[in-house]
Amino acid sequence: MESPFKLAPIRPEVLAIETQQIMQVSTLAMEDPDVIAMWYGESDVTTPAFICDAASEALRRGQTFYTHKWGIPKLRETLATYTGGLYGVDIATDRVTVTSSGMTGIMMLMQALVGAGDNILLIDPIWPNGGSAAQVMGGEVRRVSLEANRQGDWHLDLGKLFAAADDRTRMIVVNSPGNPTGWMMESDQQKAILDFCRARGIWIVADEVYGRLVYDRRVAPSFLEIAEPDDPIVVVNSFSKSWAMTGWRMGWLTHPVSLTEKIGDLVEYNTSGTPEFLQEAGIVAVRDGEDTVAAMIERCRAGRDTASQRLSAMPRVIYSPPAAAFYAFFKVDGMENSLDFAKRLATEFKVGVAPGTAFGPSGEGWLRLCFAQSPERIDEAMNRLERALTEA
Repeated sequence: MESPFKLAPIRPEVLAIETQQIMQVSTLAMEDPDVIAMWYGESDVTTPAFICDAASEALRRGQTFYTHKWGIPKLRETLATYTGGLYGVDIATDRVTVTSSGMTGIMMLMQALVGAGDNILLIDPIWPNGGSAAQVMGGEVRRVSLEANRQGDWHLDLGKLFAAADDRTRMIVVNSPGNPTGWMMESDQQKAILDFCRARGIWIVADEVYGRLVYDRRVAPSFLEIAEPDDPIVVVNSFSKSWAMTGWRMGWLTHPVSLTEKIGDLVEYNTSGTPEFLQEAGIVAVRDGEDTVAAMIERCRAGRDTASQRLSAMPRVIYSPPAAAFYAFFKVDGMENSLDFAKRLATEFKVGVAPGTAFGPSGEGWLRLCFAQSPERIDEAMNRLERALTEA
């Protein structure tokens, strides 16, 4: 029987969005206790007790009301001091906005800076959510792919990146250290991109969420080290990775003062602010959590070493250990559909990985797994993966 009501429409930009491929895989087996889940970008470490206690104490104090849309002053000050100390620069507090996750910050930047007919440049393979956020706003996503050599090392051709821009380009998105590749953009390329964007009035959105998870130096290069306070740069960061707080959904933006007022308006209309008791925990995490960050780096280093030893010995695998982040991104010779293969791995072989095409078409033939896990868990996952590569 036909409904008597006319179907109310959904915007075509939303209808055109593909369900994220990592979710397509994880939905098949998320409730299966036998699956070793390495598809998401999170460790198997729970949030440390001192951070949880700070949130609990704030709840008991009654900090459960609406609060400052840019974030409570003490957390903004803490983040400004932390960021400035990390990179040896001065960061004014009014350049910092607390967001309800790094992704929420990215979504608000797309709302602020990208409209119908505009385009953004993405350096891929890259985490898919930012590009989809631009498409929701009616923007065109132009992909410029990193190039991998025979050993699986990644390189960016700046000439190709700059050639992709035109007079409707509003933004270049740089994810460094990169998800899924672990690639890092060095300061000379950052400077070249900054000069290019200054001359053309193009925004740089720098996703630097993995900036502390680096294995050959203290911290990854940041655009904040070379930028002036009023440059067209917004750096996105998150509490999720370094402090084992993925489920808390908190992040922050470092932006020019020219954006502060309108970013605040967008916070108001998107979330009305981040819960104050969570922000109190954020203060404690940043202020007292350097041992937590150091332990996470060492856990990831050990996980990288375990995964790398096993992957390098597997048939059909092309892989180079990353210099940063916590992912093994590897090519499988003869694999023609990474999404279908990842689904088979989850349902038949009980190991959960992300398909390379989740990160753009250039990821076809590749898989990603998160090695921020215990060595024992990684080793068993490698056993299952090796069996799949032999039998499938």
